[in-house]
Amino acid sequence: MSGPGISVVVCAYTEDRWDDILAAVASVRAQSRPALETVLVVDHNQALTDRLTEEFASAGSRAADGEVRVLSNSGPRGLSAGRNTGVAAARGDVIAFLDDDAVAERDWLRWFAAGYDDPRVMAVGGLTLPVWASGRRPVWFPEEFDWVVGCSYRGLPPGRVRVRNVLGGNASFRRTAFGLAGGFATGIGRDGDRRPLGGEETELCIRLSRARPDAILLVDDRAVIHHKVPEARERFAYFRARTYAEGLSKALVARSVGAAKGLETERRYTTRVLPSGVARGLRDAALARRGGARRAAAIITGTLTAAAGYAMGTTRPAAASRGADTPHPAAGSRAAGAMGVPPLERSREWGRVGAAAPAQAAEGSRPARTGTRTGQEAAG
Repeated sequence: MSGPGISVVVCAYTEDRWDDILAAVASVRAQSRPALETVLVVDHNQALTDRLTEEFASAGSRAADGEVRVLSNSGPRGLSAGRNTGVAAARGDVIAFLDDDAVAERDWLRWFAAGYDDPRVMAVGGLTLPVWASGRRPVWFPEEFDWVVGCSYRGLPPGRVRVRNVLGGNASFRRTAFGLAGGFATGIGRDGDRRPLGGEETELCIRLSRARPDAILLVDDRAVIHHKVPEARERFAYFRARTYAEGLSKALVARSVGAAKGLETERRYTTRVLPSGVARGLRDAALARRGGARRAAAIITGTLTAAAGYAMGTTRPAAASRGADTPHPAAGSRAAGAMGVPPLERSREWGRVGAAAPAQAAEGSRPARTGTRTGQEAAG
């Protein structure tokens, strides 16, 4: 097997996701390009740690389908410290991250590995598709806001393209990236089922680009995972809470790296992608297509609540932060927290990198992933 050895880190925190955790690990062990290992990091839940340790204690955990190691989060509670624990323990030259409620397609790691043929590439992310608990997308839920449920959203450029940052639940980094930039900032990001903040991967990617200006960060939409969306996150109340929290987090990135850098990609999103989505929804309503007006209203509501969160985080910084924002000592140096709205966007000057796909498919369907793409703006 040529190319870098890849360790996969899966962070878990609750036994309520037991079946999902096993499915995530099984998808890693079924990869066409085998992982060097799977590192399961449990966030301050001894019962879950013990149960997973017993589950993978058999000789099968070292079989040809990949070693599985179970560790406890050695830092403060939260996803950032859990990932840093995984980084410190992983043995691969590349470290990939998979959410504990997601499953990867068989060639996921194959496409990640292919991106690292260029030594300047420091991170590769993929395409995250939602799996709705109800069996279908809520009629009011706009694709432009799929980042609310941790998935790739309408407006991202298709294919393999250069981006500002990758989505943490479907991402990989060279090990040397953490030596250059440090680890994930622990003052931001998820903490179990508490307020749905995020953005530790955005902050890290911005820091990485500053530490190594020639670094290339990619998203390859052939590296696909399927992310479960529970019923609670299909509700409008969660949509409003998540967009507000995203605004709070955006205040962190603007304070950390300056508004010019922290908001550069969000300006395009709010001035081009979202108005296009509103227009599409109103057009659907005029054509008597179900849910069009509600999707347009949801885009407007999401934009306003994110703006309110940003205003609150700017005027009352304590509202946007949980406290310490220092990356794990084993992973690198100190950094301030930051977050992007939306969580993943292309860099201002992204170029076509390798084969790319045509514009995304119609609403509710899986984006196409073949064809060519130049540097024009992505379709809304």
